[in-house]
Amino acid sequence: MADEEDPSARLLGAGTRSSFVPPDGLCWVSVLSCLLLACSYVGSLYVWKSDLPRDHPTVIKRRFTSVLVVSGLSPLFVLAWREFTGIRTGPSLLALMGMRFEGLVPAIVLPLLLTMVLFLGPLTQLLLDCPWTFVDGMRLVFDPWFWTLCLGDMRWLRNQVVAPLTEELVFRACMLPMLVPCAGPSTAIFTCPLFFGVAHFHHVIEQLRFRQGTLSGIFLSAAFQFSYTAVFGVYTAFIFIRTGHLTGPVLCHSFCNYVGFPIITAALEHPRRMIILLSYLLGVFLFLLFLFPFTDPAHYGSPTPVCTLTFSPSSLCLS
Repeated sequence: MADEEDPSARLLGAGTRSSFVPPDGLCWVSVLSCLLLACSYVGSLYVWKSDLPRDHPTVIKRRFTSVLVVSGLSPLFVLAWREFTGIRTGPSLLALMGMRFEGLVPAIVLPLLLTMVLFLGPLTQLLLDCPWTFVDGMRLVFDPWFWTLCLGDMRWLRNQVVAPLTEELVFRACMLPMLVPCAGPSTAIFTCPLFFGVAHFHHVIEQLRFRQGTLSGIFLSAAFQFSYTAVFGVYTAFIFIRTGHLTGPVLCHSFCNYVGFPIITAALEHPRRMIILLSYLLGVFLFLLFLFPFTDPAHYGSPTPVCTLTFSPSSLCLS
């Protein structure tokens, strides 16, 4: 009589990672679950029929409703994946998705600071071109009326709050726990952003619909956006796995949406271009220098919950 399968054979996060054998078809289930989740997120943007452009307040408000519903239900995809594959995890579902208190303060400060260091060049140029003094800037930051205006601006609310929160929840917090047991942390970091990058191709539909440029220009823009969002997705996935927190990726996403993609040509044409270019180089150097120290899992409670999902040791999960 054959021995019965030990129920603990699929247990992750309880010190049995080295003996864990992935269930048959785990990768297919994980990839299809991520694909379905990505399609649900993008599809929710188009449940409303309208002839108005995407930046119209009415369109933005409607999309807020649908995308928040899908994002709120997204943890159910992870729960269904866990039940279907039979994988039992040590950390709770919320902890796996980066919603926990341990290491929260470093998760708020360090990843955002690291991202600001990377954008030292654009920030320097912004500072040089800013007509306000430091005191004026501080007064604006602490002015309630300023934040009232921001929260009343639908585009600001979308770019700085709703999009970063929902996209990081869906494309990082929900997808990475499903991909890590299948592919491992290193491969998952590069696989997960592909769903994120492809999801942004839906902008092509609206650009073609409203004839916002030539056909070649629209697809060239889409290819650039896919590349940029994929690289950014690798970075935030790296932060999520190293810190085990959703907060860091959300704040970094919001910051990058505010600053935008660095415009090197503008820096080259600036009257003080030497200072700006040196800031670019210094920012990249310091970013590479602090990348691993600032994201050391020891700051956030090592090992991070998502790292307990791997069946083989990974350097990304080590201090």
